[in-house]
Amino acid sequence: MTVGIEMGLSMGPGAEPARLDLEELLATRLLVQGNSGSGKSHLLRRLLEQSAGAVQQVVIDPEGDFVTLAEAYGHVVVDGAHGEADLQAIAARVRAHRVSVVLTLESLDMEAQMRAAAAFLGGLFEAERTHWHPALVVVDEAQIFAPAAAGDVSDEARKASLGAMTNLMCRGRKRGLAGIIATQRLAKLAKNVAAEATNFLMGRTFLDIDMARAADLLGLDRRGAERFRDLSRGEFVALGPALSRRPLALRIGPVTTSARSGSPKLVPLPAPADADLRALILTRSPDEAGNAWAPAPRTPPAPRATPADLMRELSAYRPEPVEAPEPMSEQEIRAGLDTVLRGIAADPDAGGQPVAVVYQDFLVRCRMRGLDGEAVSLPAFRRRLGVARAGCDEADAAPGEADGRWEEAQGVAATLPDEVQGLFLLLARAALAGAPCPGDEALARAIGSRSPGRAKRLLAYVETRGTIVCRMDYRGNRIVALPALNCETGPGDPKAPLSEGKLPAEAKATAPPESGMPGLFAAE
Repeated sequence: MTVGIEMGLSMGPGAEPARLDLEELLATRLLVQGNSGSGKSHLLRRLLEQSAGAVQQVVIDPEGDFVTLAEAYGHVVVDGAHGEADLQAIAARVRAHRVSVVLTLESLDMEAQMRAAAAFLGGLFEAERTHWHPALVVVDEAQIFAPAAAGDVSDEARKASLGAMTNLMCRGRKRGLAGIIATQRLAKLAKNVAAEATNFLMGRTFLDIDMARAADLLGLDRRGAERFRDLSRGEFVALGPALSRRPLALRIGPVTTSARSGSPKLVPLPAPADADLRALILTRSPDEAGNAWAPAPRTPPAPRATPADLMRELSAYRPEPVEAPEPMSEQEIRAGLDTVLRGIAADPDAGGQPVAVVYQDFLVRCRMRGLDGEAVSLPAFRRRLGVARAGCDEADAAPGEADGRWEEAQGVAATLPDEVQGLFLLLARAALAGAPCPGDEALARAIGSRSPGRAKRLLAYVETRGTIVCRMDYRGNRIVALPALNCETGPGDPKAPLSEGKLPAEAKATAPPESGMPGLFAAE
């Protein structure tokens, strides 16, 4: 069934209704272009009002013009002043509950607007697959968030915003996101964002470069490009599978809501009063604050120092003697290294980073504590990091230690590559304790990854070496046997979330050295 909405009337003979195929729009994208005052916001408001009851809507509003939709159509207004992490979480909940929202950014400067929009669009884009419901994502003044050239904002903010807009227009369709972007000038909009649009609504344009790009997108010749100068406010030329297969001039219909800000209107100037106008503007009124007109006290400028004065000060400077710190004992050094490594193992942001990058972070943290981190080689660090991530460094969490089987498990782990030693020790600890087999997320955490698929591949690799044997029971739970230790884990759900089997390293990563836990860097 085709769901169409009426955008207005065609400007040809007969003035027939111009309809937009909403389902086709969800499968494609829309670009609206027109100079300031051409009626772009009016067009977007008409589109949002006509489709409000048929599809979820998300509006990125840099000027706060669309907040009036909340009272009439139930949109939730979200202030962009929230932190980036909060905006990502809000966007995820918006997709989960299918709520129509207006993200207003009017209280932020341009760079903050770009960061907020990037975070919110990223949250929409990264939502779970089960929440990929159809939604219209309307971005007004898109040249702010996808600029064609670097401006006065930082490169970090520009790249984040441009990347989010590119994801919306290039990859958003498979996630149910239909991008609708509006811009004043095509020349200011990034080409890789504008090129992904399939439907176009071109309004009044005067600059030659914008007319040429608009005509090129619509397939018009030079004479057709001149037509954009003759369009009135609210008149657009439409083209696209959701609008018309041939260029169609149309006039946008009326709307029921209005923006908080409108076009400036001429207002008669106040008539001159009998009072002296000069006295009115230069004399303080009784309602004004008493100190509002008080001039700030001027401090005399400090005398400029001459080069000779600077040289005398430098030659007379004598640094105060600093007492050398007492050297730390070997036990204190090992305890400090243990604390640093456990802190890294518990850091969720370090999970998806390469070991070389994490090792550099380890060296920096050691220098901050006055420790020589370079005394630990990269292979030793990789091995100990895997053990720490698996949570196998606690004394009270080492079953089989009394009969020597835990030492035997460590010996078997030493024959494996460093990358999978933590995974094997995590399985060995569960098997010796008779605990359920850890899930894929727990195994991924043990190898420093966020990918359960990679954990399953490494588990299969360890099995090919004959170190473990995996089987599934009749309920779909996984059981891992360790032939060298003559034991096996209990049945465990491979898809169990990490919260159900949180690793001990995460809970005890900040334990002080005096807690009785053996050091990760103890003598081997």
